[in-house]
This record gives sequence, C-alpha cells and structure tokens, in this order.
Amino acid sequence: MRDHTKLRAFVLADEVAMRTYLETRDFPKEEVYGLTAQMRRAAVSVPSNIVEGCARESQGEYLRYLEIAFASLRELHYQVELSRRLGYFRRPEPDDYETLLAETEKVLGALVRSLRAPNRTPPK
Repeated sequence: MRDHTKLRAFVLADEVAMRTYLETRDFPKEEVYGLTAQMRRAAVSVPSNIVEGCARESQGEYLRYLEIAFASLRELHYQVELSRRLGYFRRPEPDDYETLLAETEKVLGALVRSLRAPNRTPPK
C-alpha cells in the first residue's frame, strides 16, 4: 500500500478541500443545497479518491481512483469559474484559489500520466 501523505497531489488536494469550504461559507443561502453543496462534494472527492486509490493493491485500481480524483478536480474548477462569474466570491477575483486549483491539476495530472506511461516505474 502507498502512503497518501507523501504525495504532493494529496497535500494540494487536501488544501483545495479546505479552501473550498472556506470560500463557499459566504455563498448565497439559496445555494446551500445547490452550487455550494456540489462544490464541497467535488472538493472532498479529490483527496478522498487519492486516499482510496493509495489503499488499493493493484496499479490499475490505483490509477482508476486517481483518474476519478482528477475528474472531480476538473468539475470543481468549472464550478469555481461559474461561481466567480455569478459574483458569489467575497473577492471579485479569487486568483490564489484558482491558482491552487490549477497547480493541483498539473501535479495530479502528471501523476496520472506517469502511471499510464509504458515502461516507467511509477512514483509511490
């Protein structure tokens, strides 16, 4: 089994989850069961799937959960962009939050690509 805490992708994904909860605190009350809940679910899904993948024995299952985590991250990124356009953020441009999302996408995407690449030893 792999130690998820040693993965930079997990550390960043955990930070994304925390930031998502903080950033959505002040969203409109009518979005509590809408966009706020959806963003929080997607955000928690990212580190959760990384953790679950690390607990799997086979490389194929590990990769599958990382791909699910990546898909949830992309979903969240869209929802953040939509929320920004709707004016839901306290600050008009949540640049550092979107920068964190982009960095997490790069790191997690690179991990997924490295596991897909033939004849390569994947990172643990």
